[in-house]
Amino acid sequence: MTSVLSPFGPVEADLERLRQNLTRLVSAKHPILAMAAEHLFSVGGKGIRPAIVLLIARATTPDGEITPQHWRLAEITEMIHTASLMHDDVIDASTVRRGVSTVNTLFDNRVAVLAGDYLFGQAAWYLANLDNLEVVKLLSKVIMDLPEGEVRQSLTRFDPDVSLEEYLAKSFYKTASLISGSAKAAGLLSGVSPEVADRLFDFGCNLGIAFQIVDDLLDFTGSAETLGKPVGSDLIQGNLTAPVLFALEEFPQMRELILRELAEPQDLQQVLEWVYQSEGIPRSRQLARDYAQRAAEALQVLPDSEARQALLQMVDYVLERPC
Repeated sequence: MTSVLSPFGPVEADLERLRQNLTRLVSAKHPILAMAAEHLFSVGGKGIRPAIVLLIARATTPDGEITPQHWRLAEITEMIHTASLMHDDVIDASTVRRGVSTVNTLFDNRVAVLAGDYLFGQAAWYLANLDNLEVVKLLSKVIMDLPEGEVRQSLTRFDPDVSLEEYLAKSFYKTASLISGSAKAAGLLSGVSPEVADRLFDFGCNLGIAFQIVDDLLDFTGSAETLGKPVGSDLIQGNLTAPVLFALEEFPQMRELILRELAEPQDLQQVLEWVYQSEGIPRSRQLARDYAQRAAEALQVLPDSEARQALLQMVDYVLERPC
């Protein structure tokens, strides 16, 4: 893989234009729902998902052109992602995201759910108007996968018997499905061959799983200030991620504490100590690297270009991102 440089350089101005377009699109309807959506756009992250769409567009069109359909796909992708965040915050009763108040805190749960539904509805409308049946099928499957991931996570809360395979499947539904579906869709809008489209899906799938593993690692290795939430938040909610699953192999006595849902005052601190003493964190890092390597290999199908180089740098960015 490459050295860690900014993968956003070739589309930095494009992403700013996209944020402005999104604000304009959501502001055209109900003011309260628009305010809720705009709040999350304004505190959004780097824009990894739309950046991937725009970079693939530049890497797969003859003149590196971002077509109107690619623009709309990038907007749809960010709408779907933002809607899912709104719903996640309600489900998790989160009060802070990226260091600022969540929509459900600023307004209430009902507004947050309706604002998420509003964005999903807008995304579906704009998706249908792309007039590309294969892309519609891809992104419709993504919208189905997101709640599937949440249901799987809810059904395995505080379950020490959840397998690594189940964890990875949940990670696909929650995170990798959107990245892989939008990556393949971007290629299809460029008219790439089925073989190249499938490799773009593989890129997004592997990158998305690596992203989720790193995100789960940061729950143990990041600071509360950096994360904008308490360290161990996933564990507190009963979400057993890769570091915990690996640590359970070395410290089976964790089972009892997890099964009683960390009910005793010292349970959380004890489980955290076992995770830190185990090989759970290094093994999770290696697992993320393995998936990232597969993502980088999938990009070999693309011709050399500045955009492809940026996509390779995105792989490293996902592995090294601070939060």
